[in-house]
Amino acid sequence: MREGFNPNKDKKLTKSDCFHQVIIPVYIPNNKGYFKDSFQILKYCLESLFKTSHTNTYFTIVNNGSCIQVVHYLNNLHQNGKINELIHTSSIGKLNAILKGLIGQKFKLVTITDADVLFLDSWQEETYKIFNTFPKAGAVSPVPSSKVLKQFTSNIIIDNIFSNKLKFTKVLNPRALKMFAESIGNNNFYSRIHLQKNLTIQQNNIKAVVGAGHFVVTYRGDVFKNIKQKFSEYSLGGRSESNILDKPVLMNGFWRISTQDNYAFHMGNVAESWMEECLNEIKSTLNEKIDKPVLKKVKYSNMGLFFKNSLFINIICYKLVWSLFLRFKGLTKKEAKEY
Repeated sequence: MREGFNPNKDKKLTKSDCFHQVIIPVYIPNNKGYFKDSFQILKYCLESLFKTSHTNTYFTIVNNGSCIQVVHYLNNLHQNGKINELIHTSSIGKLNAILKGLIGQKFKLVTITDADVLFLDSWQEETYKIFNTFPKAGAVSPVPSSKVLKQFTSNIIIDNIFSNKLKFTKVLNPRALKMFAESIGNNNFYSRIHLQKNLTIQQNNIKAVVGAGHFVVTYRGDVFKNIKQKFSEYSLGGRSESNILDKPVLMNGFWRISTQDNYAFHMGNVAESWMEECLNEIKSTLNEKIDKPVLKKVKYSNMGLFFKNSLFINIICYKLVWSLFLRFKGLTKKEAKEY
């Protein structure tokens, strides 16, 4: 039986003041072995995020089958208004958890980050600066890497191949690159030349590093407007990450780039003293507001996308052609061989 008229029928939702969503999938099934320090790492991650994010940020946490201790912690944060949206699921896989965070929301910007990232002061401001400076920016990471310059970046290269704005320049923060290598347990991840030079694109005296990794990236919200894949059969890895997070950037005519300096650290799964020290040094921006970045519409043609993202990349990836390109953009013959 129903009585009366539902007052919410045909009523439009109140517009939110938030324009930047941050989505974090969390999977901590226990506190043993690989996950021994993961709960503490998660706390560092969220505390750093809360301290460095402006008031118009919307926090979405997707609990992907974590243990009861983590569930209680997240519930408490939600009840106290620290996070805006908390979704509890069974273990459904990282990409499916991210999809749950994306569906039912519409924001100008969406940051998708792992739960082991330590955010630093100004990560949002510097990310917005890249979006404002480079109209084609569609995915921006606050953590530059000199090893991802060939990953889904063919459109940047072909758009600027003959421009002197695209060239190898000095790595601004080699220490941060070394810390990332340590965080993934591979101190030899970067070669000597990777720590010295990276490929950058310049506009109005502002440089961005070509390419962006996956563990923390801010996307234009409209990157996901026509997303076709609604489910991933992989718990982690597979092709889902590229289909859901990489290809949509290219297929909408956007670029994957990073800030020139480093504004976040990857912590890994082992808690270390430097993490708390770094957290204590962060200046809180909890009550500060920030201007929205201006995101201009990007025009593209399907034929142009095919040429840049399929045909061109197959040509330039030939070893000889790639070596010539690296040298053309500023590396020596020896450096190009090592890159």
